[in-house]
Amino acid sequence: MEELSVGVLLLTAGALVLVCVLASKITERVGVPTLLLFLGLGMLAGADGPGGIYFDDAALSRLVGTIALVFILYAGGVDTNWHSVRPVLAPGAVLASLGVLFTAISLGVFLAWATDLALSNGLLLGAIVASTDAAAVFAVLRARNVHIEEKTRSLLELESGANDPTAVFLTIAFIEALTTGELHAGSMVLAFFLQMGAGAAIGFLLSKAAIWLINRIQLEYEGLYPVLSVALLIVTFGAAELAHGSGFLAVYVAGIVMSNSIYIHKRSLIRFHDGLAWVGQIGMFLTLGLLVFPSRVFSVLSTGLLAAVFLIFVARPVSVAISLAFFRFSWRERAFISWVGLRGAVPIVLATFPLVAGVDGAEHIFNIVFFVVIVSVLLQGTTVAPAAQWLHVEGPGPRLSPLESNEVPASRFVEYRVRPDSEFVGRQIAQCGLPDTAKLIAIKRYGSYLVPTGGMYLRRDDLLTFIADEAAVRHLDGTSAFERADSAPSSDIEEQGGSPS
Repeated sequence: MEELSVGVLLLTAGALVLVCVLASKITERVGVPTLLLFLGLGMLAGADGPGGIYFDDAALSRLVGTIALVFILYAGGVDTNWHSVRPVLAPGAVLASLGVLFTAISLGVFLAWATDLALSNGLLLGAIVASTDAAAVFAVLRARNVHIEEKTRSLLELESGANDPTAVFLTIAFIEALTTGELHAGSMVLAFFLQMGAGAAIGFLLSKAAIWLINRIQLEYEGLYPVLSVALLIVTFGAAELAHGSGFLAVYVAGIVMSNSIYIHKRSLIRFHDGLAWVGQIGMFLTLGLLVFPSRVFSVLSTGLLAAVFLIFVARPVSVAISLAFFRFSWRERAFISWVGLRGAVPIVLATFPLVAGVDGAEHIFNIVFFVVIVSVLLQGTTVAPAAQWLHVEGPGPRLSPLESNEVPASRFVEYRVRPDSEFVGRQIAQCGLPDTAKLIAIKRYGSYLVPTGGMYLRRDDLLTFIADEAAVRHLDGTSAFERADSAPSSDIEEQGGSPS
């Protein structure tokens, strides 16, 4: 009987994921965000839907959501180009901190005034829905029909990846205030900066350590490198949390550092984490959809609609205007940034926190949050492309991921000789951490040319022919493992009489 139950469970889970993957083609064509599809399928499979699966484990949903967010934020960081993000780092940081705080307070105060929600519960609800959702923003902005100029796109992606930690911090702080009856603004501000600083520092340092380890460990089986990468990612999150830092910010920073560094198997690891992020998104949305009882959501229709309208048309635009007041953005750009304040799975995950903590009115808050997310996705998520056209903030096209981009920078042929004392002697090519934009096309060894493969071992005095862009050439020039062929001895290798090491 137990084996049958496990079989049914796995069959159901696999079928739901398969339907999500196949149905994503439909959403791509009609312009509906995929997260809405995943949530909808979860609701259909739930107790109020034809699936009839009864699920009300808020603690398990919180765990699934937390793990999924770790992979989603890391993948978002890996797909972030530091050169594009750096010019908008300051406005992004302000939006991700002060912008979230203002949104939370303004919405909480408004709901306490306009509805029967207590101010404490209103502020908690405001904190839960204050941040934009990374998964939703990444998915919408990278859709094929959305073309946004680079500065605005980079700011929105940076904000969505960096503001989740602020919302998590505020949510936990307000829950503690509700359960203990104490709230100290001064200590909250200090704790916020300490938590964000610790998270960013740990993410940066551990990602640097991860790069060093990946490039030097020389694992015998290539399939272990994704396992190593996942282990290092989980360690980064756990270490940041243990140090009372923001684990979510740590993994996002780690992703950005890894994206802009050179390490072996980089392309395959990027592809692996992109797939893992999709698994996380599907699993998280389905789980949260199962957790929702649509019959209960409709009971908060008036309050939820009021909250959604105020959030979309008042709180978000005013917070963007205040946050970007001292930065050079046109009114059109600010209006578009305000409109792409998508709420998604993150607020629903955060809404499970009060449920787990046993806060009075937690289920009411959860249902309101879910309604707000649905309205945001339906209204904002489906109109991003038309809004960009109407506000004239379109760019040349969506920025592609490193795996999708066909853009080839200006390159040239260059030759290097492997030094006899090189650290790469006796090491596989795949383990040498060569730049992505330096393609090794031939190896001359003892008068014969060899076609290089990732598993081939380098030998001293090998003559390597690359086609590389200028950045890769500068990197290769700067390493002590190689010397330019035109500065090496002019005699051919076979004339030197040396034997391979």
